[in-house]
Amino acid sequence: MSETSTGAVADAVTEVAAAAGNWRRAGFAGAAIGVVAAGAAAGVAIERLTVGRGMRKKARLALDASGPYGSLRGLPGTAYADDGTELSYEVDEIDEGGADGEQAPRRRRLFGRKAPAPVTVVFSHGYCLNQDSWHFQRAALRGVVRCVYWDQRSHGRSARGRAQTDGTPVSIDQLGRDLKAVIDAAAPEGPLVLVGHSMGGMTTMALADHYPELIRERVVGVALVGTSSGRLGQVNFGLPVAGMNAVRRVLPGVLKALGSQAELVEKGRRATADLFAGVIKRYSFSSREVDPAISRFAERMIESTPIDVVAEFYPAFAEHDKAEALKHFAGLPVLVLAGDKDLVTPSEHSEAIAGLLPDAELVLVPDAGHLAMLEHPEVVTDRLADLLARAGATPASADARTSSG
Repeated sequence: MSETSTGAVADAVTEVAAAAGNWRRAGFAGAAIGVVAAGAAAGVAIERLTVGRGMRKKARLALDASGPYGSLRGLPGTAYADDGTELSYEVDEIDEGGADGEQAPRRRRLFGRKAPAPVTVVFSHGYCLNQDSWHFQRAALRGVVRCVYWDQRSHGRSARGRAQTDGTPVSIDQLGRDLKAVIDAAAPEGPLVLVGHSMGGMTTMALADHYPELIRERVVGVALVGTSSGRLGQVNFGLPVAGMNAVRRVLPGVLKALGSQAELVEKGRRATADLFAGVIKRYSFSSREVDPAISRFAERMIESTPIDVVAEFYPAFAEHDKAEALKHFAGLPVLVLAGDKDLVTPSEHSEAIAGLLPDAELVLVPDAGHLAMLEHPEVVTDRLADLLARAGATPASADARTSSG
């Protein structure tokens, strides 16, 4: 290794060590977050052999300025949760005149010229993301099917959870009630297809648990992407079991401590942006061929989630158990999809869901991580298009295997 390369590695290691020192000031945070970050630190150091910090910063700014991801907008609306929290949503209506522009031929291949039924597809995003995480699917469905995209409480454009500002812990059950409020405001009548990724899938299960009559009377299809019906406390995130057990014991307390020092921690996140970009990439994607602009897009969404929100939501996942609620989806067209290398909600959790819904279509996407809808959008979009055809939202004759690249 050259002297320059050795120096680059040394600089990277020094910065990682400094970051760990900053985290240690928040109690157990150095131990817990250090374990999680270790898997990505080596990769960050190697990247720095060839790309300096200034160049990386320039590249991030260029990607932020030029990337089209997350730029699609619809008709805005506001729903109100049962605790008064303002929930932001957007509606993409059907284009009665038919799709236009260069997307038209592909849309005709996917869905036919015009959507035949007033079905509304409701998209629920995952933890530390927002409605823009469905960018590719939104581009494909735009003007073809009526769609609602919403930001979960304390995420994206939605307000901070009012109950949480008063000290009430957030729960998956609360998120299910939030989804009901969005449906009541944005799609009060007509058939529904429910699509949820990760925490959004759990939200969809909670909706079914609390409002089985809504599922029975209005829902005509369900897609559960990279999600789990429970037992998330057993996930090791690709880390050694012994190390993860130690992290699991202290992480709730660590996050609570970090959340109480939000301003200090946010400064630390900015100072260690390169390190955490590596962590985000490791736990979001599997393929080495991911477009850097897409990787940066995911990074921006996750970075925009305040640390106190991260801390508020995390304990809810350990308590999540909605396996029993899946029975309300029996008999419906259901798509269960996961990346085969997902480290956050491993594909075994999707297989368990499919085991409880034997008529569901189970799709494991090769070489895909947790954000399969961004990493392999053509696969997710095609399978979703097929689900919509089976649910009667689009012509049954549509070719759902056309690439959305």
